[in-house]
Amino acid sequence: MTGEPARVDPTVRQAEAVSLVRDLVDTPAGDLGPAELEKAVRQVAELIGAEIRVTSGKDLDEGYPLIAAVGRAATAERAPRLIELEWGRPDHPRVAVIGKGVCFDSGGLDLKPASGMRLMKKDMGGAAHALALARLVAGERLPVRLHLLIPAVENAVSGNALRPGDIVKSRQGLHVEIDNTDAEGRLVLADALTKAGESEPELIVDFATLTGAARVALGPDLPALFSNNDELADQLARSGKEIADPTWRMPIWDAYEEMLKSDVADLANAAGSPMAGAVVATMFLKRFVPKETPWAHLDTYAWRDKAKPGRPKGGEALGLRAFFAVLEERYRPLPTQR
Repeated sequence: MTGEPARVDPTVRQAEAVSLVRDLVDTPAGDLGPAELEKAVRQVAELIGAEIRVTSGKDLDEGYPLIAAVGRAATAERAPRLIELEWGRPDHPRVAVIGKGVCFDSGGLDLKPASGMRLMKKDMGGAAHALALARLVAGERLPVRLHLLIPAVENAVSGNALRPGDIVKSRQGLHVEIDNTDAEGRLVLADALTKAGESEPELIVDFATLTGAARVALGPDLPALFSNNDELADQLARSGKEIADPTWRMPIWDAYEEMLKSDVADLANAAGSPMAGAVVATMFLKRFVPKETPWAHLDTYAWRDKAKPGRPKGGEALGLRAFFAVLEERYRPLPTQR
């Protein structure tokens, strides 16, 4: 039986990570706002021995204006914030993991219909995936300097809500015209991507329940994968197939960047056309990613509509294990580092 724990422990850690995603996504939005999401990150930070910092209030307004703008209509108890966790030795390769943390999405002033709002407690599913991935990386002691970023907001409606036609200057300096307040996830991710890039990581990955268009194209089981790096995309495709956690690569089609043109700002946050919605959203995010940095964006459903053996109905980790397998392959720890 020598060595059995070495085989069992990683499996247990993956099961715990999947359960973390499911539990967070399944929690009703009334019980899980930005503050509670911060608490969940703090619990993981304590578990793995990580550093944490939270930016909110005036510092958020000044440093992360897109995150602040999306979340400003929420009550004070559900105020927006950027949650960051860092783990690992500073001299190890830097990897940034970002998760969309929209704890509830009403659509803002471009209000969703009731049918579209019903499952929006899961709109922080990207943050749940990112946090679970951070826990896996630390649990396996991968030799990386992990930088986790979760922009946590509630997209609410009030008198000071973000309005269609508003123009907001991003952290990067680009001015964004708000075409649709329901395209808020890409706004908060933009400031987080900018922050991640400032530390010059050698890899950036982000998870987000970003577009309904991805679900129209691929259905509930296949997360849409976008990457600016063929080697990274091929690794993800291979690992997903090997461990039954598939993703499906979609194109980053530069010609569609024209759909985000604005007459009064550097770019708009959405297109006037419903076509290629997931691709256009990715083209928006691409503007905030360092050009030479390998980057993967996963537009995931984070939900299972029907129960399957071993997979209950509700919140689900889709793409999490595939991404971890790639990180493990790239940064496999030496025996002495475990």
